Amino acid sequence: MGVIARLKDDIASIYHRDPAAHGTFEVLLNYPGMHAIWIHRVSHKLWKRKWRLTSRCLSTFARWMTGIEIHPGATIGDRFFIDHGMGVVIGETAEIGHDCTLYHGVTLGGTTWQSGKRHPTLGNNVVIGAGAKVLGPITMNDGARVGSNSVVVKDVPKDTTVVGIPGRVVSTPNEANKEKSKRRTEMAKKYGFDAYAVSPDNPDPVANAIGQMLDHMHLMDSKVQEVCQAVQSMGGSVCTDKLPELEVDEFIDAELAAAQKRKQSIDEFDPII
Repeated sequence: MGVIARLKDDIASIYHRDPAAHGTFEVLLNYPGMHAIWIHRVSHKLWKRKWRLTSRCLSTFARWMTGIEIHPGATIGDRFFIDHGMGVVIGETAEIGHDCTLYHGVTLGGTTWQSGKRHPTLGNNVVIGAGAKVLGPITMNDGARVGSNSVVVKDVPKDTTVVGIPGRVVSTPNEANKEKSKRRTEMAKKYGFDAYAVSPDNPDPVANAIGQMLDHMHLMDSKVQEVCQAVQSMGGSVCTDKLPELEVDEFIDAELAAAQKRKQSIDEFDPII
């Protein structure tokens, strides 16, 4: 990929992941994460050509300018995004795949003074929340998520979310979760609204309550339909009238307002996964 094409790719990835980006010149001038990555690409090439001192000096300059320290020996894939960036540290033997995202204060660090592989390996589409520490020669497989301020010292399976100190699994991909999420989405559409973040692993108690209500409504709908079919088969005449449409405009407005308030609180505290 050429320099211009890669530049466009980087800018497009920022637009895709950061709604605060309002213009190309704004991105070019005010995103230190992108500046640090560009400088790292140059220092990494110098490092591979054994120009060790020059590459280290260049990475130190990048740290002074951006607040982000990336060792020139680290390997970084395409469309890597560092949001905010201040305090990010990426060690020498770290390997980062494509489309990964790191927030401020993240450390990809080592746990030994011995030479060799001592820093983490990130697969594709990995997201690490603000302040998290991922330590040692462990592997974060594709789609892994790390909660803010977590400390991870063991491998994280594909599409798994970990939080806490030490990091523990709070969400794993399985057919039951996928089926429940799909069912709730269908019920939400049926009743004229889309509840805010009603995924099975969401920590918001309001969203969880709405999700349980949707599960209950789905079960009741299924049982009523079975009863109606049984009565109809015996010659009865029930369930022939169409159910009235639910007026949920007020609920929609209230839920959107609550969602916006929750989002504002999250943005202010910045506990992003």
